[in-house]
Amino acid sequence: MAGKLEQEKRAEFKRYKADVKKEGKPFFPYAVFHDTIMSLVVVGVIIGLAVIWKNTDILGPLYQAKADPGTTNFVPRPDWFFYFLFYLLRVFKWPETVVLGTVGVPTLCIVLLIGLPFFDRRPERTVLRRPVAMVAAILVVISMGVLTWKGATAKEALGSETVSLVPTWAAKQGFAGDPVAVAGATLFAQSGCLNCHSYLGTGSHNLGAPDLSAEGSKGRGIAWQIAHLTNPSSKTPGSPMPSFAALGVENLTKIATFLEASKGPKS
Repeated sequence: MAGKLEQEKRAEFKRYKADVKKEGKPFFPYAVFHDTIMSLVVVGVIIGLAVIWKNTDILGPLYQAKADPGTTNFVPRPDWFFYFLFYLLRVFKWPETVVLGTVGVPTLCIVLLIGLPFFDRRPERTVLRRPVAMVAAILVVISMGVLTWKGATAKEALGSETVSLVPTWAAKQGFAGDPVAVAGATLFAQSGCLNCHSYLGTGSHNLGAPDLSAEGSKGRGIAWQIAHLTNPSSKTPGSPMPSFAALGVENLTKIATFLEASKGPKS
């Protein structure tokens, strides 16, 4: 059977070469040349639009205001063509199964797509005679469409994944009865502090940022913490940490109270 398919494939290729020689032009270099020219045109248009946007107001202002690293009311979202993957991450709960949504499923789909020409070598291309391929394609389109729509309409709370840990932090650190410290812990979770710091096993150590689980045991005081959050380099020379002065004194006081109440887990 395999030998017969191989013979048919070779015969089809010979017919194709004969037809090209008689009536048409080969893919290389004609089609490749046309695709190259069109690609250069597209890239040129993109560069031209970027230059116009940078130097004029025809396409709108370059930006309205400088980015505020201390904001707590911004929820980052992907471009629309990644909404399907964005919602897929909501299906696989963080952190236990998130690797399936970020690596597992997308990688499996890519491997199947790359391998398609190798395990589907049938010469038949009529749509109605390829039920398995058609059903698979329709299911993929429907799945991506539904995930894209769900991702576009999804509502989420600021720092929802880490904010949910605040009660656990309060219980382990013993500040559950202090509403100011609890409010500060919530702000801490929402403000992106865990992008660089770690706290009770959550977060990271980007740029060598220290673990803050026992920050309060250092006895620095609330005033020191507020001054450090307002201007980090004033207390830690050369610190790459951005200023969080935009949060306001009231919010900084809450975070400082939380940090001073963090003296290490009590249980």
